[in-house]
Amino acid sequence: MGLFKKKQSNVPRRRLDNSGVTQAASSNMFKRNRTLTGTTSNHFDSTNVKSDLESPRTHAHNLTVQRRKVLSIFLFVILSAGLLFTLISNFTATVNISLADTSISKTINSSYYVKAIQEYLDVNPMSRFRFFLDQSSLASYISSKLPEVVNIEQQNTFGVGKTSFVVTMRRPVAGWVIDGKQYYVDSKGVAFEKNYFLAPTVQIVDESGSSIQTTTGTAIVSKRFLSFVGRVVALSKSNGYTVTEAILPAGTTRELEVRLKEGNYLVKLSIDRPVGEQIEDMSRAVKFFVGRGQVPSYIDIRVSGKAFYI
Repeated sequence: MGLFKKKQSNVPRRRLDNSGVTQAASSNMFKRNRTLTGTTSNHFDSTNVKSDLESPRTHAHNLTVQRRKVLSIFLFVILSAGLLFTLISNFTATVNISLADTSISKTINSSYYVKAIQEYLDVNPMSRFRFFLDQSSLASYISSKLPEVVNIEQQNTFGVGKTSFVVTMRRPVAGWVIDGKQYYVDSKGVAFEKNYFLAPTVQIVDESGSSIQTTTGTAIVSKRFLSFVGRVVALSKSNGYTVTEAILPAGTTRELEVRLKEGNYLVKLSIDRPVGEQIEDMSRAVKFFVGRGQVPSYIDIRVSGKAFYI
């Protein structure tokens, strides 16, 4: 029976290498038909699971998600910083004043105009941001407070908290002394008191004998009259005639007499008729008398389409 028995080998058995088994198991861990053990959590430290259980594809996906989050935060910070810089750079905290006309002959106290602008900005706080400022509304407000200002514009300057404004002052074409106070009127017929230019050559002579009353420094009766005088002087100049004198005749405040430099003609006008129509009638009448070589004592154009003279 010994013939059928397997011969015993004298070579001792080898011990199993645990490290080899571990490596083989690790290499076969993600093969087909194998059961995977681990976790689906992205935070392996919290689950006490090693990150080598995460597949390369999952790892790449997680990195992409993290990259997108970081990029989103970075873009949000950049946009917020840009918006904040835009708001700060366009905010008006202090005001600087400059003049549009360099021919002004008198010194201007800019604090009056800075204060008026700041008052407007206090009433309209959103206007402190340059892109919300309504310049026409600002100009109207300043002109109502300081009539010598004809316009004010915001300059395109780059500064933090500082905004520059260019102020245009009214240039007078005629003046009138009322109750010891000097008033002026510009070419648009707007009356004002502060004049920073040379004194106008046309001074209104009041021979009416009527008392002009004032309230809080503003003439009541003279406002419309000064406006009328300013329009007469401006339109006469545009038609080639220079007014050297404006006279308010005795016994009335509804008429005006002007002396022309060209031919020394004296022309009577009415403040109740449109200025443009009367200047057209005056121009035609003067040309008529110049053509005949006549210089009448006066030319009366108070009636539309007619001229009376002596």
